[in-house]
Amino acid sequence: MDLGINGRVALVTASSKGLGRASAIALAQEGASLVICARGEEALEQTASFIREIGVDVLAIAEDVTDAAAPRRLVDAAIERFGRLDIIVANNGGPPPGRALEVDDDALYRAIEANFMTSVRLIRLGVKHMVPAGWGRICAITSYSVVQPIDNLALSNAARTGLWAWVKTAALDLMGTGVTLNIACPGMHLTDRIKSLGAPEREIGDPVDFGKVIAFMCSAPAGYVNGAAFVIDGGETLAL
Repeated sequence: MDLGINGRVALVTASSKGLGRASAIALAQEGASLVICARGEEALEQTASFIREIGVDVLAIAEDVTDAAAPRRLVDAAIERFGRLDIIVANNGGPPPGRALEVDDDALYRAIEANFMTSVRLIRLGVKHMVPAGWGRICAITSYSVVQPIDNLALSNAARTGLWAWVKTAALDLMGTGVTLNIACPGMHLTDRIKSLGAPEREIGDPVDFGKVIAFMCSAPAGYVNGAAFVIDGGETLAL
């Protein structure tokens, strides 16, 4: 199936490893030019080199998206390099574990900054270019904890669920503009981090397949998918 994004420009944050990397590669394989970012320059350049071998242009920027000014720098860089921005995949690593009554104020503020505000800032800036163009696809990578909280991940539950509520509301504002806004809610996938920790002895997702789901969510045929949460967890979540 032609996803209709050949020649589009995509910005994928926290994309040197894991699900962010898989998403960037999947978009590149569909012909989209890429802006990618991460804090670690070595892994970032390795991902950029891999994408260049696919045959698309890629701009790699060493950036920490939790810096409040980083989203503007990334969007501005995309516009300066490519003259447009069509797709945003907002991603960032999750906060540390902790039970709800044990996490302190500072930990909550850090989680909200990293897993709520970073995406909100990026999306607000991105739509300023997408709405006038009449086309855009935005997907925030969250966690299946937004539909079924995980008992020892109180920080993630709070910050990511807050983002889902904001996205659902913002998607309503984007109706009729040609811009869609959705979230992806992954369960366990076999990333390098999970491999290093020891993969669980049960079915686990392939990051390559996850990336293809993201590519579809950012595709032309998905133009009527807006304000939706795609749970990608192999059926582990029990919430309806």
